[in-house]
Amino acid sequence: MSYLFTSESVSEGHPDKVSDQISDAILDEFLAYDHNSKVACETLVTTGQVVLAGEVKSNAYVDVAEVARNVIGKIGYTKSEYGFEANSCGVFSSIHEQSDDINRGVDQKSDPMEQGAGDQGMMFGYATNETDNYMPLSLDLSHALLIELANIRKNESVLMPYLRPDAKSQVTIEYSEEGIPLRIDTIVISTQHDEFEKPKKDTKEAALEADEKMRSRIETDIRTILIPRVQAQYKRRKDILKLFDGDIKYFVNPTGKFVIGGPTGDTGLTGRKIIVDTYGGKAAHGGGAFSGKDPSKVDRSAAYAARHIAKNMVAAGVSSEILIQISYAIGVSEPMSIYVNTYGKSKVNMTDSEIADKIRLLFDLRPKAIEQRLKLRNPIYFETASYGHMGREPQTVKKVFKSRYMSNPVEYNVELFTWEKLDYVDKIKKAFNLND
Repeated sequence: MSYLFTSESVSEGHPDKVSDQISDAILDEFLAYDHNSKVACETLVTTGQVVLAGEVKSNAYVDVAEVARNVIGKIGYTKSEYGFEANSCGVFSSIHEQSDDINRGVDQKSDPMEQGAGDQGMMFGYATNETDNYMPLSLDLSHALLIELANIRKNESVLMPYLRPDAKSQVTIEYSEEGIPLRIDTIVISTQHDEFEKPKKDTKEAALEADEKMRSRIETDIRTILIPRVQAQYKRRKDILKLFDGDIKYFVNPTGKFVIGGPTGDTGLTGRKIIVDTYGGKAAHGGGAFSGKDPSKVDRSAAYAARHIAKNMVAAGVSSEILIQISYAIGVSEPMSIYVNTYGKSKVNMTDSEIADKIRLLFDLRPKAIEQRLKLRNPIYFETASYGHMGREPQTVKKVFKSRYMSNPVEYNVELFTWEKLDYVDKIKKAFNLND
């Protein structure tokens, strides 16, 4: 029996993602001036207001209000009619120093490599070969729709001049009993927009008519402009392109109107889109959010490490799909457990437990080792805070940080999304006797 599976994504202008980006921009700023900074920063955004809270231990001083305003402006909240605007919103900070009780278990070790985990918990990594980036297709498509929508809004606004920053997408795919994508069943897109059609009369009927004209225009543009551009991104994958054939159900702005959005329409909080950030519901999640946390917090670093392992394992041919769980105790360096599930798709003559034992030998999963292997003590996190932390393209970029408290800008060439690199494939093949 076939089945339907759905994933969603949200844009950088979604209020929860605004919060995530502010938290990660503040983290980057601290790491830029002090690589050893310990940061746990939470952000709340609402109509005309930003509230910052959390714990920081650092030798750097950061103007967190300025950082928040820069992020809000970059996202696109630059007009007062949005109800939330970079230069006029209030920014309240209640960030204080990290607890010594926590720091004692993390930093105060004679051997730096024995740095303890910043918290207890379990983290998951997942990979599947149904897409080129080893991500679930329903989530990959959901992200692709909104990335392209944002590209149009920022760089080709003449095509869809009414777009505002807030948006959500959702893709439902029909899978075969064996887990193979058969077709796209439904695409849902809700995008914030200007009120570009005014009612001709001051009546409810006229208002509804104007709303429907706007919705119809947006749906037409989604179908004729956005969808073909997203399809073109998969031109090398004919198996994915053919999924667009057939009678796809579209729901575009199904409420009929989406003018009031962003933090004015809904309060945003850091860490409230953890499924969007990871695997779209296709894999388990340990519950810990990522954004605003430095890599001593294994909620973040171990989740990246688990993804790195899972992706390289699938790319090496150990299994066509794999889930990996790692668990930690606060203040303890070695993981409590490593669990593997290959969903019965393993291509090696080993049990999942035996595969887990191999992983423990191949990968040093102490928090400090993860930091070093994946280069996590660099200011690399702002880019992760929208459109998913997993499945992204590893790249090296130049980042410049300017502060009124420093005489000169600080420049870095940093590697983004190091956990997406396929740099352990050969080692895994050798360990599992998979060399050609």
